This record gives sequence, structure tokens and C-alpha cells, in this order.
Amino acid sequence: MNFDHILGAILGALFSAFIVVLLCKRRLVRAEEALRDQFDVEEREAKLALKEAQSDMLLKFKNKEIDLNRELAAREDEIKLRSRELERENERLAEQQVQLNSAQKELVRDQRLLSDAEHEAEKVRRLYRLKLHQISQMDEAEARDFLIRTAEKECEQEIRELRRSKLGRAESEVADEAKRILLAAMQRITSQPMNDATATVVSLPSEEMKGRIIGREGRNIRTFEHATGTTLMIDETPDSVLISCFDPVRREIARIALEALLRDGRIHPSSIEDEAVKAEEEMHANVIELGEGALRKLRLHNVHPEVVALLGKLHYRLSNNQNTLAHSVEVANLCGLIASEIGLDPEIAKRAGLFHDIGKAVDEDYQGSHAAVGADVIKQHGEDARVVNAAAAHHQEVPAESVYAGLVMVADALSAVRPGARTSSIDGFIQRVRSIEEIAAAEHGVREAYAVQAGREVRVIVAPDLIDDEGARKLARKIRVRIEEQLNYPGTVEITVIREQRFSETAV
Repeated sequence: MNFDHILGAILGALFSAFIVVLLCKRRLVRAEEALRDQFDVEEREAKLALKEAQSDMLLKFKNKEIDLNRELAAREDEIKLRSRELERENERLAEQQVQLNSAQKELVRDQRLLSDAEHEAEKVRRLYRLKLHQISQMDEAEARDFLIRTAEKECEQEIRELRRSKLGRAESEVADEAKRILLAAMQRITSQPMNDATATVVSLPSEEMKGRIIGREGRNIRTFEHATGTTLMIDETPDSVLISCFDPVRREIARIALEALLRDGRIHPSSIEDEAVKAEEEMHANVIELGEGALRKLRLHNVHPEVVALLGKLHYRLSNNQNTLAHSVEVANLCGLIASEIGLDPEIAKRAGLFHDIGKAVDEDYQGSHAAVGADVIKQHGEDARVVNAAAAHHQEVPAESVYAGLVMVADALSAVRPGARTSSIDGFIQRVRSIEEIAAAEHGVREAYAVQAGREVRVIVAPDLIDDEGARKLARKIRVRIEEQLNYPGTVEITVIREQRFSETAV
């Protein structure tokens, strides 16, 4: 009985131990499965984190590659631009060398002609000396003195008349000739630094915008200058930058693009290029509208679109602060009115007056004066031959073939010289007046010098005991030459030299 009881207890204990072992195994298996699941989750999270890190690195690499490609493209464009500028400079140097060679050839020819003339003069002098010696049996010294006195008497009157005719030439003719020569040389570079504005000021909302405009390592400002063809000047002037360019159309495009960038606030190379393109499109539409507006005012039709665009560009060009498009419209109206009065075709006259300065809107790639270039442009687009000749001849560079050319000359002069049409700044006016007075006062024998009539006349008072009548005449000519050489001024300057002696007594 006790044995069965003990055996049952042992079996029960064994069964219990078996159950415990079985339970432990199950728990162990579950723990292993839980560890395995946790390991799988951590492994998946690690792989996901790795993929995200790889994606971030790839994105950064692509962005860096894009930035480097843009910078490389910008540098390549800059190199190409500099290369073109260098080629143009070489071409200019070559042209100057050709001109220099031509001038040297002309100098050699003139020297040869001078040598021949001197040789002929020496032969004539020897012949005269021989004849005088044969006729009067004079010695060499007496014959030379006699010949000199005879030549002086024969040529004295002729020299006086020649001097009087040269000095009596109208100052207006001299000024007109000088203007024609200067215009032929200078009008092809679109703007004149003395008379026309070459810079535009753009206001900034804050001083920090200067740094954003410059960009990292100057990338933004280089892109802007390359895209617009202008120079952006950033100095210590508060809340403003300066856009500088001789071409006023490019300068206006740059102003529109920069103001759009400032309004948007995002300034980087791609946005700069986009805004420059938009500004060019806006500018093109604007010049078309301005050209069509001028045609509507004059009631003219059948004008080629390219000529209309050139007319619009004239709005942004000035001549002595006179708007060139307004000047052209004014000349066209004057031509039409005068043509109606004298029985000519008013439409032909208007077209000739309107297109006479259109060559000023053509860029400097075209060679020749603005009159010749403008005539070629309108001729290519089917304008009447009388209009073409009037445009080409309005500065007397080619012969006038019709009365319309003379009509344009008259109307052009009327529009330019009417009061208020062309003005200068007060600083430039004061400086010109002072310079005229200083030039006159610097001469020997001058007591006082006054510039009157807004600088169009200078009156010089000389000491009568130091300067005689002939000396006063020479002094006036000398002052005129110095003013012409040293000053730039519109119109003419009259020089009046006053030499006066007064004697007074008082009777008591």
C-alpha cells in the first residue's frame, strides 16, 4: 500500500516535471519567436533608414551637380563673351592699323609733293636771281631785298582779302560743318556721354538686397550682367543700385528685370534669366506700341514691322536732352505742313521727316553714319526713293535728289533750335560759361572778360596800351580757336574784343 502510494507520488512528480519542462519549452520557443520578430523589425527599419540616407545623398549629389553645371555654363558664356569682345577689339585694331597705313601713305605722298614743290621753287628762285642779276647787275644781297619787297607789295592786297574772307566766314557755317563731322563719327555708338544719360538708378527696399543681388561669389550679378548686356554698379549709396550702359534700350530692359526680381524677392541665376527674357518681351511690345503710336499721330500706314520697332526704340534715345522720337514726329509734322503750303505731297514729306533719324536706333554693328544706315534700312523695306534720299541727305553727306531732302533739312533745323527743345543741365551751363571766361581772361593784355547771352557771346576788354587794333583782331581769332579746341557747346559763341581809350579833363 505504501509502495503504491510512493509510486503514484513519483509518477505524479514526474508528470508535473514533464508538464513544467513542456511549459518552459513553449515559453522558450515563444521568446525565440518574439526575438526573431523584433530582429526582423529592426532589420527592416535599418534597411529603410539606409535607403532614406542613400536617397538624401543622391538628391544632394544631383543638386550639387546641377549647381556646378549652371556655374560651368555661366563661366563658358562669360568666356565666349570675352572672346567675342577680344575679336572685336582685334578687328578695331586692324581697322586702325589700316587707317594708320593709309595716313602714312598720304603723308609720304604729301612729303614727296612738298619736296617737288620746294625743288620747283628753288629752280624759280635761281631763275629770278639770274634774271635780276642780268638786268640790273645787282649783287646777290640787293637782288634778294628787291625781290622780297616786290613780292610783298604784289601779295599784300591778296593776303588781306584772303584773310578777310576766311575770318569773315559765318560762325554758323563752321559750327554746322563741325556738327556734321562729329555726328558722322559719333552717332553710331548709340549714345553720347556728354549729352545723354548712360545710367539708371533703381531703388532697393532694403540694404540687404545688395548682398542678394551680388549672390554667392558674385554669381547673381554676373548672370544679370550677361543676360541684360549692362553693368550693375553697387557702391555705398544707400538703398539704390546703378545700371550703366550706353544702349538705353538694354538699360531699360535691365531696369524692368531688376525691379521684377526685387518685387518677387527670389534672386538666383535661373530667375534672373527668366526675368530678363520677360523684360525683353515686354520691351519689344512697348517699342512696337510707341512706334505705332507715332504712326497713328501722323496718320501714316504701310510701314514694315521692323521699321515700326526701330521707331519705338527712338523713344529711349536723346540728343541734347531732346527725345529723338518726339523730335522725329515734330519734324514729320513740320514737313507735312510746309509741303502742303508749297504744293508737295504731304505724306511723302511726313515719311521723310519721320524716318530721317531712324539710323540712330540701329545698333553699332552697322558701319556708317546714322543718316546712311537709316536710308539703307528703309530702302530694304520698300520705302519710296524720295524718302530714302531725304534720310540719307539730311546732313548733306550725299547730294539731294529731290526737294524733300531740303524740306527735311529745314524742318530738322527748326525742331532742334526752337527754344526749349534742347536743354543742358545747370551745372554744365555754369561750367561752360566759366570756362569761356577763363579762356579769354588767360590771354595777355586782357583786363576783363564776361560771358553774356547764356554763354553765346563773350566780351573781352583789353588794355589799349598793350594791344593795338591789329592785335585785338588777332586776339579775337586766338580766343575763337581755343574755345573751339577746348570746349563742347551747342550753337555758336561770338567773341567781341573791346579796345577803348578815354581822355577826360575837368574845367574849373
